[in-house]
Amino acid sequence: MTDPTVDADSFNAFEAAGWEAQVAGYDEFFVPITTRLVEPLLDATEIGGGDRVLDVASGPGHVAAGAAGRGASVVGVDIAEGMLSLARRLHPELEFRRGDAEALPFPDGSFDAVVANFLMLHVGRPEQVVDELARVLVPGGRLALTVWDVPGRARVLGVLLEAVAAAGASPPQDIPVGPPFFRFADDEEFSALLRGRRLEDVEVRTIDFTHREASPETLWRGLLGGTVRTAALIRGQTSDMQRRIRADFDRIVRQHEVDGGLELPVSVKLASGRKPA
Repeated sequence: MTDPTVDADSFNAFEAAGWEAQVAGYDEFFVPITTRLVEPLLDATEIGGGDRVLDVASGPGHVAAGAAGRGASVVGVDIAEGMLSLARRLHPELEFRRGDAEALPFPDGSFDAVVANFLMLHVGRPEQVVDELARVLVPGGRLALTVWDVPGRARVLGVLLEAVAAAGASPPQDIPVGPPFFRFADDEEFSALLRGRRLEDVEVRTIDFTHREASPETLWRGLLGGTVRTAALIRGQTSDMQRRIRADFDRIVRQHEVDGGLELPVSVKLASGRKPA
């Protein structure tokens, strides 16, 4: 059910505008992390030669490119024109369109597989989005989605969120209320999202790896330059509170120091399912 406290329209507009401003930062900081999920997503949807594939929230287009590399016919969709421009520049041989995940610009049954890498964290109506993703699948087609695990396991984000809590910061009032960021880090919640859309053979699995970062400073700048909700949470604080958050961040991140930089555990949830034949 939709949370009545969530302002879905305002939240969606906030996210769409935010990503227009964060394209370069996302590409520089997050792509080395998020591309680790390309092959697991493609494997979960059993993508192969001749398949028609939709990559939703395509961003720089790396999942779409991976599917094309397997011989699939791919369309990438994103809400942010800046992301689409980057994807077209990086992958000029592929098709990218602007589209809203809540109202995809395709007829029913257009694709054999649909993939979405970290889409579900950025939409105000996740149930409606999954309805749309399933709608454009052919009967028997497969869907796969990824989200971050809880902050204690997804330390790339977790160290900053812990610093916010340690500093006693509250969310700025001008950030629209969206769904809980880590709602689908819970396996049962993620499974229920797909099963509730009548998908079958639903599976949720955890993917763990580590990410190397040069320093606390590069991690701090990467998170502020490559996120929307998290960056707004920091930038909306007073200067004094930002200094307190940064001090707690530097203290917390020390536990991940290794020779030559930082080594951060990363954990991701991948959910997959099949549309009934």
